[in-house]
Amino acid sequence: MALTLYTYYRSSAAYRVRIALNLKGVSAEHRAIHLVKDGGQQKSEAYTRINPNRTVPALDLGDGARPLVQSLAIIEYLDETIPEPRLLPGDAAMRARIRAAAQVIACDIHPVNNSRVGAYLKEKLGHSQDEVIAWMNHWMETGLAAFQALLPPGGRYCFGGTLTLADLCLVPQMYNLNRWGGSTKGLDRLVTINEACLALPAFDAARPEKQPDAE
Repeated sequence: MALTLYTYYRSSAAYRVRIALNLKGVSAEHRAIHLVKDGGQQKSEAYTRINPNRTVPALDLGDGARPLVQSLAIIEYLDETIPEPRLLPGDAAMRARIRAAAQVIACDIHPVNNSRVGAYLKEKLGHSQDEVIAWMNHWMETGLAAFQALLPPGGRYCFGGTLTLADLCLVPQMYNLNRWGGSTKGLDRLVTINEACLALPAFDAARPEKQPDAE
């Protein structure tokens, strides 16, 4: 079946899925959904039928069923259907620890920092762009410090020498932190892990600036 990924080059959630597809060696047609242009293409009637939550990513499996949505659910689907490389390795306790670290980013940091939250803060609550950036950096810096504290000591990646779901969440969030000028003070291990991941072809090819819709 031909896969179609609905994506936006700067979306950290879509970035996670692009990395996963690359690691699994799976090709997918990329269809860009610009989250800002035209008032937000994700708000269109056509895309709302694909994903009623009007967010990216969405992965159409080409099977005639509703596309998969939510990045972690998509990545776990890929991990279950394409076992290697395993992104949730180890026993049940280890997998729970990996999921917990990933969810600190995907469920705690990201939801209060995405584009629609920023737009609401400015357009509905009257905050300036500088105030919105300060808001985002606060939650990224404190959240990433908590993420780092959850990691076991040592290892090239978040959970040792093997890539996991946690690494797929970390790298896009570090991109966001750097993009908005957040501080990496006290996050030395995350900086090192991020650099190690980005040296890998699967991560490098998924970078926002290397996507066809990059501006």
